[in-house]
Amino acid sequence: MKFGVHSLLFNETFLEKDLPLLDKVKRMGFDALEIIPFDPDGFPAAKVRRAAADLGLTVNTGYGMPAEANIISPEPSVRQRGVELSKKLVDLSNEAGSEVFGGMIYCGWGYLTGRMRTEDEWKWGVENFRIVAEHAASTSGLILGIEPVNRFESHFINTAEDAVRFMDDVGMPNVKVHLDTFHMIREEANIRAAVYEAGPRLGYIHACESQRGVPGQGLMPWAEFFSALREVGYDGCITIESFDPEMTSIAKLCCIWRKLADSPEQLATEGLRFLRGVQEEASLAMGTR
Repeated sequence: MKFGVHSLLFNETFLEKDLPLLDKVKRMGFDALEIIPFDPDGFPAAKVRRAAADLGLTVNTGYGMPAEANIISPEPSVRQRGVELSKKLVDLSNEAGSEVFGGMIYCGWGYLTGRMRTEDEWKWGVENFRIVAEHAASTSGLILGIEPVNRFESHFINTAEDAVRFMDDVGMPNVKVHLDTFHMIREEANIRAAVYEAGPRLGYIHACESQRGVPGQGLMPWAEFFSALREVGYDGCITIESFDPEMTSIAKLCCIWRKLADSPEQLATEGLRFLRGVQEEASLAMGTR
């Protein structure tokens, strides 16, 4: 199992000036860095790949699709822009050497219609995401992660069950479930059951405390979560995701209105130490059964 950290904890975007972050997170003890190329045209993908390879660091990428590139929009032109942007992000992820491209990559981030999702939205989402998945499969072994999010950010995919159904309907082996504990604790009836639901389809994880603070200092039942991961055989990447309220544009998007730790570095290092400890305890418990 690898442990990673999210670039948005430290940087608002990722340009060439931000390349030293790879070395920083490696020195902090992380195995992986998730990068959000908010400025696709300025993202130094090839340099990320070289720097990560030199450091022995895994790269993952993520995104939240904008409203003007929403593949479940009732407007065909908006859906088409979503497909084209998605293909571009897949290509950038490949160029950066990413193993997983995940997040809200299946509809517009924050897109809410005020109604339950419709059959048309589901059809548009499945058809268009299949095009993206076919493009990814034709160019690399990149995994596409479907991240269920809470009801305040989307009405489309909120639970592991939703993500599994979407993945099955898309019908491509490179599409996996991307669980995020911040959203799970708001939407799932049972954390263990949600992990079981994803099971072998689980491809990526965001480890977030219930209030996006330091993992272990909130309401998330971590021991139960890691026990379930061991039981389903998950050995992929677990990435700490949180945000710094000093980064005003990100703080506004993610509704971070107070400091969650003394520094981003404290949140990352204490969170990493805690999560590795819980993982070790889960491994020992499995070994005694």
